[in-house]
Amino acid sequence: MASSVNLELAEWALERAKAHGATAAEVLCVVAESIAAGVRLGEVEKLKSSRDRRLGLRVFSGASSATSSTAELERDSLETFIKHTADLARLSAADPSAGLPDAGLHPRAIPELSLADPESGIIRADRALEIARAGEKAALKSDSRIKNSEGAEFHSGHHQVLFANSNGFSGEYSGTSYGLTVVPIAQDGDSMQVGYWYTASRHFGKLEDAESVGATAAKRALRRLNARKIATTRAPVVFDPDMAASLIRSIAGAASGPSLYKGASFLVGLLGNKIAAPSVTIVDDALIAGGLGSKPFDGEGLPTTRKSIVEKGTLASYLLDTYSARKLKLKSTGNAARSVGEAPTVSTTNLYLEPGTHSPQQIIKSVKRGLYLTEMIGYGVNLVTGDYSRGAGGMWIEDGELAYPVQEITIAGNLKDMFAGIEMIGNDLVWRSSTASPTIKIAEMTIAGE
Repeated sequence: MASSVNLELAEWALERAKAHGATAAEVLCVVAESIAAGVRLGEVEKLKSSRDRRLGLRVFSGASSATSSTAELERDSLETFIKHTADLARLSAADPSAGLPDAGLHPRAIPELSLADPESGIIRADRALEIARAGEKAALKSDSRIKNSEGAEFHSGHHQVLFANSNGFSGEYSGTSYGLTVVPIAQDGDSMQVGYWYTASRHFGKLEDAESVGATAAKRALRRLNARKIATTRAPVVFDPDMAASLIRSIAGAASGPSLYKGASFLVGLLGNKIAAPSVTIVDDALIAGGLGSKPFDGEGLPTTRKSIVEKGTLASYLLDTYSARKLKLKSTGNAARSVGEAPTVSTTNLYLEPGTHSPQQIIKSVKRGLYLTEMIGYGVNLVTGDYSRGAGGMWIEDGELAYPVQEITIAGNLKDMFAGIEMIGNDLVWRSSTASPTIKIAEMTIAGE
């Protein structure tokens, strides 16, 4: 896909911002193309193609700033747009922590991270529908109890990002993405349950095959049938990889700059302190080749890195952009992220819990009586206190075996106790999103039922 925005235009926009009184400015240009193809019971339910190009401008007038975006990229239209943004900046309240990063912090070279598939590009609509149908068909034929489907959807996308600022930095990269999700419905008598499975990658050839995705989705729906309720108890909880990844996100949220400088995190002031079991190392790595969260520079043009948020149980790093770093009197960690037309904020890149040595089967076998957690409902995490309470479902473990499905329960604890109580970490780390984790076992949590 040829870029509709080039560096010459971005540099011209920066010059015009200066001419309209800006003391500093930055331009973010994104050109994106995508297709999404969905089927339900073999029939086309969704076929959507889109192309978009936008230019975002952030302008500073001293310590005041304004951010805006436009899809009109002709210079006459841009001239008016730039002047309007500069005028808004002058009217905004001053903030001494605002501003571009120091010019000396920008990278001199931009790493190649294999973010775009050179072979495949956007998948044709007929091929996308074929893949979605194959996934759904595999689910429907896998068991007579798979009675229905919420459908299957395949998507592919390609985007180009260009960033430039008045510090003299400019950088550009492109990326692709592909994904398939299958959502079958299982029924046995009066019991009806939905299951799902998915695969995602930046490279089309690295996707799990559609038939396998469909078969796994069906198994996940079937294992939820005829779920029971259980009495309230305290017991070990084994988090499957997707649920463990959700738990890891909570720590990243508490370690992010905005939560910290607002005093809204239980990790305030705990750098260098033990916050988890010694086996726990949580990493944010923007430089994984082909990673779904990888990028060669962050949303402010600063170099991205690999860093341990938690290193062998110790809080080793926060996640910061330039603004939050200044508020906390620290240095940016290269974790600025932004969309066109929005000011930067903090985000993870490829976030993961380093795998351990135990197989998922060994972890389940270690539990006399407890919960294998496979789903959570709602968001019941208080990052100020660390209190954690979420609706849940999964499989009950008896004598080291998955005995029966359980639903309508709540798991509760405190993140500090939960991370300190991680007893076992699995060896089953698989990347299907930008946050990943192996299976983990927490020694004990409250499981509220009847």
